[in-house]
Amino acid sequence: MIELTKDNFDAEVLNADGLIFVDFWSEKCEPCQALMPEVVALAEKNVGRAKFCKLDTAGNRRLAIGQKVLGLPTLVFYKNGEKVFTFDKDAIEEGGIAAVQSKLDELLA
Repeated sequence: MIELTKDNFDAEVLNADGLIFVDFWSEKCEPCQALMPEVVALAEKNVGRAKFCKLDTAGNRRLAIGQKVLGLPTLVFYKNGEKVFTFDKDAIEEGGIAAVQSKLDELLA
């Protein structure tokens, strides 16, 4: 997974072609830490289908707020630089990583 910062976010996400997945997380966020192994497994399962990235919001708060990420964990799909779908904490708890995989499949169809 690509580590995003304010310095590479535009190049890796907003100015990139294809489907990009971004995990907005923080070291201090226990649900984020619990979800991380599932996110890594999702990325490994879908190598070559989408670009997988993560952004630690602790050092990039302004960027996260600019992307309308107001709670954690938040998982966002971008397609050709445009935000196309967001899973907030409630959606992640409700649907789990299976819902994220389904949305990825749908966005690639």
